[in-house]
Amino acid sequence: MRDRLPSMKLSLTMTGLLLVTLLLFCADILFGGTPVEAADVVKALLGAGSPESEIIVMEFRLPRALTALIAGAALSVSGLLMQTLFRNPLAGPDVLGISSGAGLGVALTVLTLSPLFAFSADSPLQGWGMILAAWAGAGMVMVIIMAVSSRMRDIMTVLIVGLMLASAISAVVSLMQYFSNEAMLRTYVIWTMGNLGNISWQQLRALTIAALAGMILAFVMVKPLNAMLMGDTFSRTVGVRMKSTRVLLLAAASILAGSVTAFCGPLAFIGVAVPHVARLLFRTTDHRTLMPGTALCGAAILLASDLISTVPGGGHIIPVNTVTSLIGIPVVLWIILGKNAMGGRR
Repeated sequence: MRDRLPSMKLSLTMTGLLLVTLLLFCADILFGGTPVEAADVVKALLGAGSPESEIIVMEFRLPRALTALIAGAALSVSGLLMQTLFRNPLAGPDVLGISSGAGLGVALTVLTLSPLFAFSADSPLQGWGMILAAWAGAGMVMVIIMAVSSRMRDIMTVLIVGLMLASAISAVVSLMQYFSNEAMLRTYVIWTMGNLGNISWQQLRALTIAALAGMILAFVMVKPLNAMLMGDTFSRTVGVRMKSTRVLLLAAASILAGSVTAFCGPLAFIGVAVPHVARLLFRTTDHRTLMPGTALCGAAILLASDLISTVPGGGHIIPVNTVTSLIGIPVVLWIILGKNAMGGRR
């Protein structure tokens, strides 16, 4: 896996992946639960369509496709950061409890504190209440996980602690759901199913700013990430400041995962599975290639999942979480079984 593709093949692979992502993005705008002719979609994008087609395309399909593009890239890069940081192939926002922590923040906002975050649609703070709560929840879990990892050398212990934290958070959220009213409970349950289609342009701007900040921070850390692949001793030898590097990586991962979870709900397995798809596709662990490759793979896979979830022409929408789980579970099983098989051959 460390043998990098030749430069020509690498360029062709990256270009091909970019084209696939663009095609899926266009398809996600063209197709949806409500049939609209392709010509009408193009007219609506140009501002010359009928009022009905413009509402469908500009208020639903285009924001949905942009959300899938941003969320897929952000969650995938978040998972890549955590897998490198913890040197654990199963690390990810959902497995280590990051998504659960963000979900706890959202649950507190929706189920108990919603009147405090009831900003008007014209307010510049509209859309930021949930995202701030999700950041806080995700950051809290990441700090706990990092504190445990600094004391424990066994990475499986860290994984178990993450799973236990996720279970504890789930119990707290269940208690909050029990005492909440019907309207709040319905809002939260729908959020947990994962949804890319209920995001306004104001919220999409907030998500874009947050994801861009996390992405910039992640790409700045490419060289330290490559050094960390060789172990902490080597990293210190080449001048990497481990404590500050870990803090920055945790901040980037929390911002990316927490922001997406706040607006889209917990999207299962994207953060865990996609980095492995990118490693297989590019045959490298070099983050200079792996970082943009993972972002593109994540965007393409979530766009494809969104296309499947809308069931074009059927008038039904499947929760996108269902589709991402069906895609991600086989990848995770392949990781586990492949690792065990290698261990058996030794």
